[in-house]
Amino acid sequence: MRPEFDYSAAFSRNIGWVTEAEQQTLRSRRIAIAGMGGVGGVHLLTLARFGIGAFSIADFDRFDIVNFNRQAGAMMSTLGEPKVDALARMARDINPLVDLRCFPEGVGEDSLDAFLEDVDLYVDGLDFFAFAARRAVFAACHRRGIPAVTAAPLGMGAAVLVFAPDSMSFEDYFGLEGCDEDEMALRFLLGLSPGMLQRAYLADPSRVDLAARKGPSTIAACQLCAGITAVEALKLLLGRGKVFKAPWGYQFDAYQSRLKRTWRPGGHRNPLQRIGLWLGRMQLQRMKQEALKHGKS
Repeated sequence: MRPEFDYSAAFSRNIGWVTEAEQQTLRSRRIAIAGMGGVGGVHLLTLARFGIGAFSIADFDRFDIVNFNRQAGAMMSTLGEPKVDALARMARDINPLVDLRCFPEGVGEDSLDAFLEDVDLYVDGLDFFAFAARRAVFAACHRRGIPAVTAAPLGMGAAVLVFAPDSMSFEDYFGLEGCDEDEMALRFLLGLSPGMLQRAYLADPSRVDLAARKGPSTIAACQLCAGITAVEALKLLLGRGKVFKAPWGYQFDAYQSRLKRTWRPGGHRNPLQRIGLWLGRMQLQRMKQEALKHGKS
């Protein structure tokens, strides 16, 4: 016979780093995660093991074999399965009592209010290039006073930003209004990682193609994102520990064993950021010219 699930026993080894009362607080909280792919799926499972009691999860995609290198739910047994379904099953296998609200069509204007209903924290797990959905969710969080964390898996590290009711908003920091897709990609990338620590060890630059919406990825970076985000989540939900909010951010790169904390007052308007964006535009233009040249040859 299978033993009966016991919440207190299942998460008892968290006690010490959190108090018993704090563990019950985590049990009563709801976290929304949009995207169940590279980082989103690992976010869900990591936070579930911290004993978070309720989640709202969204993703319209299904697992493909190209997801195997980095996505927690990508396995032979889940090929072709909706990501939301697979990750919901895995989360319930960790905590059968977890309260899950699933949004298999992803997050759109018609589902955003339901997705964020009763939510205490939003965690960004959307694809890097999902700018329309990301902007909509962060704007809704800002209106509702919901803190939000985004952690980008870059190289073999993680770049983290926290947006809260008393910080800069996502839109004010990145300034994506009126930008085309290329400019949004540049602003998002440089805003997340002004230090660009990952650039130093990129083995094959030809695999980075912002124009084609493609780039390399690693499970190491996704796991780091999930661990760091879970800690930020605990600090925000429990109201203890220092949280560096936008325009503060930080990037930890395991390959270089480096931690870089950044401060960009004014966000995209900051002089250093404007210089970085100018250089990025020049590099993107060169990449496009190279791609065009090879395409013609």
